Amino acid sequence: MMSFAMLDAIQIDDGIEIPAGELVVRTSRSGGPGGQHANVTASRVEISFDIAGSPSLPEWAKARMLERLGPRVSAVAEDERSQLRNRQIARERLAARLHAALQRPRPRRATRPSLQARERRLTQKRQTGERKRQRRSPEQD
Repeated sequence: MMSFAMLDAIQIDDGIEIPAGELVVRTSRSGGPGGQHANVTASRVEISFDIAGSPSLPEWAKARMLERLGPRVSAVAEDERSQLRNRQIARERLAARLHAALQRPRPRRATRPSLQARERRLTQKRQTGERKRQRRSPEQD
Protein backbone atom coordinates (compact mmCIF):
# COMPACT_ATOMS: atom_id res chain seq x y z
CA MET A 1 0.00 0.00 0.00
CA MET A 2 1.28 3.47 -0.86
CA SER A 3 1.98 5.99 1.89
CA PHE A 4 0.11 9.32 1.86
CA ALA A 5 3.46 11.14 1.87
CA MET A 6 4.14 9.72 -1.59
CA LEU A 7 0.92 11.19 -2.99
CA ASP A 8 1.84 14.76 -2.08
CA ALA A 9 2.74 17.37 -4.64
CA ILE A 10 6.38 18.32 -5.08
CA GLN A 11 7.08 21.85 -3.84
CA ILE A 12 9.67 23.43 -6.15
CA ASP A 13 9.60 27.10 -5.34
CA ASP A 14 7.35 29.60 -3.60
CA GLY A 15 3.99 29.20 -5.29
CA ILE A 16 5.14 26.51 -7.74
CA GLU A 17 4.29 22.91 -7.06
CA ILE A 18 3.81 19.87 -9.22
CA PRO A 19 0.81 17.67 -8.45
CA ALA A 20 1.57 14.00 -7.92
CA GLY A 21 -0.67 13.13 -10.87
CA GLU A 22 1.79 14.72 -13.30
CA LEU A 23 4.67 12.51 -12.14
CA VAL A 24 5.34 9.16 -13.78
CA VAL A 25 6.83 6.64 -11.35
CA ARG A 26 8.45 3.45 -12.64
CA THR A 27 10.05 0.75 -10.54
CA SER A 28 12.44 -1.96 -11.61
CA ARG A 29 15.02 -4.29 -10.19
CA SER A 30 18.15 -2.58 -9.03
CA GLY A 31 21.40 -3.63 -10.69
CA GLY A 32 24.59 -4.72 -9.03
CA PRO A 33 25.29 -7.08 -6.16
CA GLY A 34 22.81 -7.73 -3.40
CA GLY A 35 22.07 -11.42 -3.27
CA GLN A 36 18.61 -12.89 -3.11
CA HIS A 37 16.91 -9.68 -1.98
CA ALA A 38 18.06 -7.65 -5.01
CA ASN A 39 17.06 -10.40 -7.39
CA VAL A 40 13.39 -10.37 -6.40
CA THR A 41 12.69 -6.79 -5.25
CA ALA A 42 11.84 -3.87 -7.54
CA SER A 43 13.58 -1.27 -5.41
CA ARG A 44 14.96 0.98 -8.18
CA VAL A 45 12.70 4.01 -8.70
CA GLU A 46 12.62 6.39 -11.65
CA ILE A 47 10.38 9.45 -11.50
CA SER A 48 9.89 11.48 -14.66
CA PHE A 49 8.08 14.73 -15.34
CA ASP A 50 6.86 16.12 -18.66
CA ILE A 51 7.75 19.81 -18.49
CA ALA A 52 6.36 20.67 -21.93
CA GLY A 53 2.94 19.12 -21.24
CA SER A 54 2.49 20.34 -17.67
CA PRO A 55 -0.60 22.50 -17.08
CA SER A 56 0.43 23.39 -13.52
CA LEU A 57 3.60 25.35 -14.35
CA PRO A 58 3.47 29.10 -15.01
CA GLU A 59 4.64 30.03 -18.52
CA TRP A 60 7.82 31.79 -17.34
CA ALA A 61 8.86 28.76 -15.27
CA LYS A 62 8.01 26.36 -18.07
CA ALA A 63 10.10 28.39 -20.56
CA ARG A 64 13.10 28.51 -18.23
CA MET A 65 12.92 24.78 -17.44
CA LEU A 66 12.54 23.83 -21.10
CA GLU A 67 15.59 25.91 -21.96
CA ARG A 68 17.75 24.36 -19.26
CA LEU A 69 16.43 20.81 -18.89
CA GLY A 70 14.60 19.97 -22.09
CA PRO A 71 11.02 18.75 -22.48
CA ARG A 72 11.31 15.83 -20.04
CA VAL A 73 13.28 15.44 -16.82
CA SER A 74 13.77 12.38 -14.67
CA ALA A 75 15.48 11.32 -11.47
CA VAL A 76 16.60 7.81 -10.55
CA ALA A 77 17.32 6.34 -7.13
CA GLU A 78 18.64 2.88 -6.38
CA ASP A 79 20.68 3.78 -3.32
CA GLU A 80 18.65 1.97 -0.67
CA ARG A 81 17.16 -1.51 -0.38
CA SER A 82 13.74 -0.04 0.36
CA GLN A 83 11.56 1.06 -2.56
CA LEU A 84 9.83 3.58 -0.32
CA ARG A 85 13.13 5.24 0.62
CA ASN A 86 14.29 5.24 -3.01
CA ARG A 87 10.98 6.90 -3.94
CA GLN A 88 11.69 9.69 -1.44
CA ILE A 89 15.26 10.13 -2.70
CA ALA A 90 14.11 10.28 -6.34
CA ARG A 91 11.46 12.90 -5.49
CA GLU A 92 14.07 15.00 -3.65
CA ARG A 93 16.48 14.76 -6.60
CA LEU A 94 13.78 15.73 -9.08
CA ALA A 95 12.71 18.68 -6.93
CA ALA A 96 16.34 19.81 -6.61
CA ARG A 97 16.90 19.67 -10.40
CA LEU A 98 13.73 21.61 -11.11
CA HIS A 99 14.54 24.18 -8.40
CA ALA A 100 18.06 24.66 -9.78
CA ALA A 101 16.66 25.19 -13.29
CA LEU A 102 14.48 28.05 -12.01
CA GLN A 103 17.36 29.97 -10.45
CA ARG A 104 18.54 33.04 -12.30
CA PRO A 105 22.28 33.14 -12.91
CA ARG A 106 23.97 36.07 -11.25
CA PRO A 107 24.94 38.65 -13.89
CA ARG A 108 28.66 39.01 -14.48
CA ARG A 109 30.12 42.37 -13.62
CA ALA A 110 32.86 43.40 -15.98
CA THR A 111 36.09 44.24 -14.19
CA ARG A 112 39.45 45.57 -15.27
CA PRO A 113 42.85 44.56 -13.98
CA SER A 114 44.37 47.10 -11.63
CA LEU A 115 47.37 49.19 -12.65
CA GLN A 116 49.57 47.17 -10.28
CA ALA A 117 48.36 43.89 -11.79
CA ARG A 118 49.16 45.16 -15.30
CA GLU A 119 52.64 46.21 -14.18
CA ARG A 120 53.26 42.77 -12.60
CA ARG A 121 52.18 41.07 -15.82
CA LEU A 122 54.47 43.20 -17.98
CA THR A 123 57.40 42.72 -15.58
CA GLN A 124 56.86 38.96 -15.66
CA LYS A 125 56.78 39.01 -19.47
CA ARG A 126 60.06 40.96 -19.59
CA GLN A 127 61.71 38.53 -17.18
CA THR A 128 60.52 35.51 -19.18
CA GLY A 129 61.80 37.05 -22.43
CA GLU A 130 65.18 37.84 -20.85
CA ARG A 131 65.46 34.27 -19.48
CA LYS A 132 64.81 32.85 -22.96
CA ARG A 133 67.34 35.22 -24.52
CA GLN A 134 69.98 34.01 -22.08
CA ARG A 135 69.31 30.38 -23.01
CA ARG A 136 70.12 30.98 -26.68
CA SER A 137 73.47 29.96 -27.98
CA PRO A 138 75.89 32.89 -28.49
CA GLU A 139 75.83 34.51 -31.91
CA GLN A 140 78.72 33.67 -34.28
CA ASP A 141 80.55 36.61 -35.89
